[in-house]
Amino acid sequence: MNGAKPAPNGWLILDKPRGLGSTQAVGAVKRNLRTGGYAGTKVGHGGTLDPLAEGVLPIALGEATKLAGRMLDSDKIYEFTIQFGEQTDTLDAEGEVVATSPSFPSLEQVEGILRHFIGPIRQVPPKYSALKIDGRRAYDLARAGEEVALEARQVTIHSLKYIGCVVEDVESRVRRKEPSDLGERIVENLNRNVAKRWLRSISLRANVSKGTYIRSLARDIAHALGTVGHVTYLRRTKAGPFSQSQAISLDLLEEIGKGAALEDHLLPLEAGLDGIPAHDLDPESAQAVRQGRVLSGMPHPDGLLFVRSAGVPVALMEVSQGTAKVVRGFNYPDTAE
Repeated sequence: MNGAKPAPNGWLILDKPRGLGSTQAVGAVKRNLRTGGYAGTKVGHGGTLDPLAEGVLPIALGEATKLAGRMLDSDKIYEFTIQFGEQTDTLDAEGEVVATSPSFPSLEQVEGILRHFIGPIRQVPPKYSALKIDGRRAYDLARAGEEVALEARQVTIHSLKYIGCVVEDVESRVRRKEPSDLGERIVENLNRNVAKRWLRSISLRANVSKGTYIRSLARDIAHALGTVGHVTYLRRTKAGPFSQSQAISLDLLEEIGKGAALEDHLLPLEAGLDGIPAHDLDPESAQAVRQGRVLSGMPHPDGLLFVRSAGVPVALMEVSQGTAKVVRGFNYPDTAE
């Protein structure tokens, strides 16, 4: 293709809208890069978002796809709403109601329960999930009417913060206010008499470890309150080092496809390595690393190390007792040529 632009390397953070699958989002990025004149580019995503969920979806381009798997291991932050009184088979608004309860909790009861979900907990994933059972996806088995039995596993809830509620069908949200810590009385965000009134729904912000299912967390919170519930709103506001302030809309992605500058929104490859120390190599050492050789006498503590040369990413390395071995090599053009 005449005038094709070099294939980009780095991260494009998409604000995925509700109703769009993660694979569809990757397809939209590929299509707009192609129509925008960029040469064939590898594209991948750093962590699936359900179609009914919205928010931060890291899209890895080019050499950054080698780091996409690291996003799966990262902590995430979600905002979500639990509607009480009905539980669905999917644990969200898409499913069929399978259980009901006439009980609705008070804000005081919620305040007392939430602290018990902070820290390491065990949860059973939703049967409508992408986990595999004997090689088949759990959601495929569930949709086929087959029995789905998933084992509980340990995850970590780093924090749970209250951000709003609906009381007796009258919305009393404080979503835009700074949420209070659970160490404080969250009822200070609302009129005090609300604390003893029944909640139709409550909105929370959760900082969670990898493998945490918000739908399962919502189910378990409702059960602990003596009722049932399901998720009606779910937004991921942070995935690893990437936050919603860095995310672009589908409309902006379409503008890139029409010729808007990708560089204005493309984050560098190393943005996905937040918290990992960087080390600059001389040309000779950089060449050795590109050949897969080990570096000795590295003045760094044990752990991962990002190495670059003249500002160009070279590799992600593992340091052990002063010796560094390549974990992932990055194939950037040699700037010395």
